[in-house]
Amino acid sequence: MRAAWPTIPLQVDANQAYSRSHAAHLALLDPFDLILIEQPLHEEDWYGHVLLSEACATPICLDESILSADSADSALRFGATSIINIKPGRVGGYLIAREIHDLCLDRGVPVWCGGMLETGVGRAANLALAGLPGFTVIGDTSASSRYYEVDVTEPFVLDDGRLSVPTGPGIGVDPLPEVLADLTVWSTEIRLGQG
Repeated sequence: MRAAWPTIPLQVDANQAYSRSHAAHLALLDPFDLILIEQPLHEEDWYGHVLLSEACATPICLDESILSADSADSALRFGATSIINIKPGRVGGYLIAREIHDLCLDRGVPVWCGGMLETGVGRAANLALAGLPGFTVIGDTSASSRYYEVDVTEPFVLDDGRLSVPTGPGIGVDPLPEVLADLTVWSTEIRLGQG
């Protein structure tokens, strides 16, 4: 790929597939000028990621290791990562995701927003998050059609490889009532003041 597209931004995600003994093998990726190697080692192998960061010129990005603002802070203090993938669904929501963003922004550490197969509702919130200034690494939020034939919101469509941050009130999108009706298997109504 690098030979065919010498300037296209590329990254790889190891999904914890390697061990410390693979450091020399992973360093062979350095000449490809990748943006990052994502989560090469087990999520709890902090020291291994420190060693790998020293062995490779390619930046190490943590994903599965980042479960909270505290884990992000620890990873940065230990030198286990130089880029963080923030997944709101993994870290406990958007307030914590914002806290991690702010922590990284204060330290000059780039972040990106990773998706977890969200519908249009979650995709809209992820795009709003990814619009914050610290999100400088290309994310993997994509068009609705990549995962869903029919989404619960108006579909997100790529325009020249990009998605726009919704500008409507709240998270910027509304669920489509007819789609929700088709997907609903059970509902109940609870009124205030009823026993």
